[in-house]
Amino acid sequence: MKIFDKNEITPEWLYMNRRQFLKTAATFGAGSILAACAPGLTPTPEEEAMIVGETTAGEDVLTPYESITNYNNYYEFSFSKERVAPLSKDFKTDPWQVEIYGLVNNPQTLSMADILSQFPQEERIYRLRCVEGWSMVIPWVGFSLSKLLDVVEPAPEAKYVRFETLADAKQMPGLQANFPWPYQEGLRLDEAQNKLATIVTGLYNKPLPPQDGAPIRLVVPWKYGFKSAKSLIKIELVAEQPDTFWNTSAPNEYGFYANVNPDVPHPRWFQDTERRIGELQRRPTLKFNGYEEEVGHLYEGMDLKTNY
Repeated sequence: MKIFDKNEITPEWLYMNRRQFLKTAATFGAGSILAACAPGLTPTPEEEAMIVGETTAGEDVLTPYESITNYNNYYEFSFSKERVAPLSKDFKTDPWQVEIYGLVNNPQTLSMADILSQFPQEERIYRLRCVEGWSMVIPWVGFSLSKLLDVVEPAPEAKYVRFETLADAKQMPGLQANFPWPYQEGLRLDEAQNKLATIVTGLYNKPLPPQDGAPIRLVVPWKYGFKSAKSLIKIELVAEQPDTFWNTSAPNEYGFYANVNPDVPHPRWFQDTERRIGELQRRPTLKFNGYEEEVGHLYEGMDLKTNY
């Protein structure tokens, strides 16, 4: 179920970021900020950004902010969900840049001020389904990844998008674990261009807290949560399927596609039911996390038990 309505209330955190935007403009000149816009893209200052109800999660109840921000998988900080928030509270997210490069005609390196000024922020309520068998319903704030890809103009040979996240040992104690850091993820280009694939900058009309992937992350609501890479620093368009963190670490447990599928069990967790955080009873898991109408066509003719 989708609702397309406009709410003219500017998110408080975007309004408060107005000072940062104006400071940047004063330092580099307004022309420097606007120059990164692609032809035909009209930049919108943060103070004019709109919340647009792009996609709802049907009749689902929103997960409380306290639960979303205190029950987190973020192994760069800790293997304990409850310890991520306190360990990341001093995480530095300013300054921050995201490089978009590779097989593109118009590579970009964007600061957060660039991103917030060029791409109107929308409220998007999506289900989040973890492969561990729990789920949430989260009111994210962000914009379609496709809008960012339109700016960089993928080359004809680009078939996949590779995402790389920050790995800063000075700030992230979990990097001592023996894993293939930095965290990397990937999507097929047509998946990345689907309007549900979202670049997220906030939740509950507040900026992303560190434990949820500040200051900018990916959200792919029809896939298991580990596909939604946090704290992005690089987005690369490539010709070949990229290596991904969990597929490299445990290929027998984590496939490249990782679409939510109740018919494909994980070796350690059943996938036909899930526990919504805040509820006592389990509920049936929906194929593609309930977004089959929007994304099912991407996988026509594929064996999703083989391409899990």
